[in-house]
Amino acid sequence: MSNRIAERVADFLGRYPPFNDLTKRDLRRLSEAVEIIYKERGTRIFGVDEPAHEFFYVIHRGAVELQNKDGGEIIDICDEGDLFGLRPLMAGENYKLEAVSREDSILYALPISEFRPLIQTYEEVGDFVIASFASNTRNPYSRKISNTPGNALSGMISGRHDTPFTEILPIHPRKDLVYCTPKTPAQEVAAMMTENNVGSVIVLNNNLPQGIITDKDLRNKIVTGAHPISAPAAEIMTSPVVTYPARMTITQAQLAMMKNGIGHLCLTEDGTTESPVVGIISKYDLMLALGNSPEVLLRAIKRTRKVKRLKPIRSRIAILLKGYLENNIPMSITMKMISELNDACIKRILELSLRKQGKPPVPFAWLAMGSQGRGEQLLQTDQDNALVYEDVSRADSEMVSAYFLQLAKRVNEGLKTIGYEYCPADMMASNPNWCKPLSAWKETISSWIHNPGKEEVLLSSIFFDFNYTFGSRNLVTELSNHIFSNTDKYPMFYYHLASGALQNPSPTGFFRQFLVEQDGKHKDFFDLKRRVLMPFTDAARVLILSHQVRYINNTAERFEKLAELESNNRDFFLSCSYATKALLKFRTKQGMLHNDSGRFIALDTLNKEEKIKLKRTFKILKELQELVAVRFKVSNRIV
Repeated sequence: MSNRIAERVADFLGRYPPFNDLTKRDLRRLSEAVEIIYKERGTRIFGVDEPAHEFFYVIHRGAVELQNKDGGEIIDICDEGDLFGLRPLMAGENYKLEAVSREDSILYALPISEFRPLIQTYEEVGDFVIASFASNTRNPYSRKISNTPGNALSGMISGRHDTPFTEILPIHPRKDLVYCTPKTPAQEVAAMMTENNVGSVIVLNNNLPQGIITDKDLRNKIVTGAHPISAPAAEIMTSPVVTYPARMTITQAQLAMMKNGIGHLCLTEDGTTESPVVGIISKYDLMLALGNSPEVLLRAIKRTRKVKRLKPIRSRIAILLKGYLENNIPMSITMKMISELNDACIKRILELSLRKQGKPPVPFAWLAMGSQGRGEQLLQTDQDNALVYEDVSRADSEMVSAYFLQLAKRVNEGLKTIGYEYCPADMMASNPNWCKPLSAWKETISSWIHNPGKEEVLLSSIFFDFNYTFGSRNLVTELSNHIFSNTDKYPMFYYHLASGALQNPSPTGFFRQFLVEQDGKHKDFFDLKRRVLMPFTDAARVLILSHQVRYINNTAERFEKLAELESNNRDFFLSCSYATKALLKFRTKQGMLHNDSGRFIALDTLNKEEKIKLKRTFKILKELQELVAVRFKVSNRIV
């Protein structure tokens, strides 16, 4: 590569982490080894299970979609400055996702052989790459993109990966070692792994580690037919084995695995192959050691036997959320992960409540509504839920109603115990108006749709974001079918729903200054929820319902689906999705900073850049409201 091109590559990479932590000399040397690749829109870069490339990639221009194996679902969208394809660097494994250019793109292919030594020299670089890979997103978003309002990464505040706990916390290795001799046949080694439920066997010679055999070795050397199943361990083991001292911190173990491209660490008394083995650490052991991984938290939730013991787990979920925000994990993934954990808590409370209450007389379903129903309740706010149960005879109705109201009361109390406040408007399943048989719910919904006054529109807006949490899916399907059947017969309802969506006050005044609350407890504060987030949510709801799309409740995902359905408005709806996620992240950060819901913002606590970012989302909101007004012919809107 010519010096001039290398300089341009270095200038570009130097704008983004982790490359901005490199010295000019090391950055220049790395840039000289970069390959520049052009990919037309729709071109596959690598596929699922494809052998690892010798590079990982940075996007110079364009965008790349990361898709899963099943149905090509988009897991992530990488933009300018983003890293992807890190699996060869981290694990030396085949790819787990497919990367496809979303548009014409220019990629920088960075040789792993040139980059790996930098990890050993720069701890910050190692931490950053670990955070990127551990997030399962293939890249943490870049600073430039993160600070671009209106972009998918808008509002995400960049910064180095900080590991204040993992840097000093020791990791305890497994000491119940499974080992063999160099002459042990591969078949016996495999049987030992299965019998002991382990992923590796240490090969000892004179009680000293000579090598290691892992699941990967068996796949690559035996299953492929490269060696017979009778081959001795010495022929298939990885040797020399990489050894480390017995005392290691979590971060040291992570870096050691990454530097060597391995998934197991062999620990010896003095850290060399000339002393006895005292333990072994696997990637799974690291997950357990970190403690707040989603998998560990989910297991803890399912094993809980008392509702009150879910409260400390909820605190750990908050720590996980904080880590996601600090490490710039995409909001789409953050929302899904936290929502799944929240749902798991609710399910566990229902299971424990049913144990006390006894078997339900008829099938029922528990519905989450509001922000939890949309998968947007990142902070613990108030409850919004409902219960629907199967119709019964008039003779049994009183008894059945009493049972489910008592169950709902237990569940609402349980949610209060773990930190969810009661709904101020009493929109909870313990209220008889929100705990009814299917036929009664159908009557209520029909009344909302056919006689849409202001209160009916408000109630339907809350209820139509419901999400199945627990119980009979058939009841939820019937309820959903009823909603869409009625709206199809009475399309005028969309006009009323759109009219309600346009009644929220404007976020800015005539001179584009923020409009704050004029009186009350939050006087002089900016209401982020009512003035910005709710209008985005309400608009997305009426637009997606008008397309008769069901089972997509999340506001950002609704906009993404609209982008798919309306190709002429694709870019605009994607910008709405990006703005929504940026606003949710901003609110969540404000809530964690001030230990509240993040709804009301003291403007004097924001810097100029943050205010500019917010105002840019206001421009998108204005265009969105104009689109809704025109489409549904609404004239009496607040401007």
